[in-house]
Amino acid sequence: MGRTLEITGRQNDKSLEKNPERFTKNVTEKGADPENGDPVRRRGHETSELEAATHLFKGSVGAGLFAMGDCFKNGGLAGATILLPIIAVMCVHCERMLIRGSVLAVERTPGVDFLDYPETVEKCFEHGPRPLRKMSRVMKLIVEMFLCVTQFGFCAIYFVFITENLHQVLQQNGIVISMSMVMLITLLPAMIPSLMTNLKYISPVSLFANVALLFGLIATLTIAFSDGPMPSVGDRHLFTGGAQLALFFGTALFSYEGIALILPLRNSMRRPEKFSTRFGVLNSTMFFTTALFIFTGFVSYVRWGEEVAGSITLNLVVEEVFSQVVKVIAALGVFLGYPIQFFVMIKILWPPLKKSNNCTQKYPITSQVCLRFFMVMMTFGVALVVPKLNLFISLIGALCSTCLAFVIPVLIDFVTRAQVPKALGVWSYIKNILILTVAVLGIVTGTYQSIVEIVKEFK
Repeated sequence: MGRTLEITGRQNDKSLEKNPERFTKNVTEKGADPENGDPVRRRGHETSELEAATHLFKGSVGAGLFAMGDCFKNGGLAGATILLPIIAVMCVHCERMLIRGSVLAVERTPGVDFLDYPETVEKCFEHGPRPLRKMSRVMKLIVEMFLCVTQFGFCAIYFVFITENLHQVLQQNGIVISMSMVMLITLLPAMIPSLMTNLKYISPVSLFANVALLFGLIATLTIAFSDGPMPSVGDRHLFTGGAQLALFFGTALFSYEGIALILPLRNSMRRPEKFSTRFGVLNSTMFFTTALFIFTGFVSYVRWGEEVAGSITLNLVVEEVFSQVVKVIAALGVFLGYPIQFFVMIKILWPPLKKSNNCTQKYPITSQVCLRFFMVMMTFGVALVVPKLNLFISLIGALCSTCLAFVIPVLIDFVTRAQVPKALGVWSYIKNILILTVAVLGIVTGTYQSIVEIVKEFK
């Protein structure tokens, strides 16, 4: 993402080791807030609050938005309506802990302007309690692995979402080709935006993607309301349990998929202090996103019940021309989110590859183009063998998204507070342990149930 903003007012590292309490006081003064950030010097490409909100919205919705019907099927009308806001509040709180940890880590690292997610984890452990300092490099690698797997999975799922919708439309219009061939047709358009290397240049693509997504969603819900009388709420499950609830948790976490973009987006802003204020980019975007998720999931499940698909666009009657238009536009909206998710993955893979290889240092542009081409082909290859969209959404959400969204930020909070006397109070312990408990339960049950269902599909 680049070090586009410089945070000022750094302390001498040795003095911080001797007096961490003074360090905490300094960085929490007005203008040097660990959450909202220190004063910054403008440099390079900068985004406005609207552009940052656009990127965050696009990074938090996509295939997951259209999977809300399946999410409510697994969670129940009342259960999902209650649990989604709780998950959203937990996500926002953990994202704030991540921002706080990142700013504190920057303050303690001389010569550094910005730290992304993996670097934040590394530096927090590096400056944490002595027994944990040796784990800093390992923790960074773990986070990078989860980020790569998550972003890779998102990109592959995007291919599947697009292919399933376009395949229905093509078949209805007499073009009989296989799903694999349809996916191959989408490969070239995926290559072009994936070559963009700056968020500023992706803004127009992201904005158009948001418009296409919202149009596809509004049109789909309009069809749902106009397609005869809505079934009674009493005909649907209000609550579920066991295996279905585990799948709900995975799908919900997948839908809030934007934590990898939090630090880069905040860093790229003209005024990063506006990112996490009370009515700032983070809170406003997440509130709107959650409300949209609940409305979409509720209406979709009431309309289509147990027949609701992994993407609600697949429930539209393909014989109608308007439904075909909706499927294509929705697929386009999801597809244009591909370069944003792909951007994060390349940001992780490219730096170590460049450092460790003479060829990449001698021919950096050619090498990066080859890497991007190879990774697009890899996501394409994985998408070819995905048997069921909704199950892979649940699997990636339960296994990877949960660790990134809940587990790692809590560990960062423990490590940073452990260096300050009395910073780890009773409330901090209770709150963090509660989040970890929810996360572990979600990981174990969600991953297990998703794998079981996927194995059944392969059989």
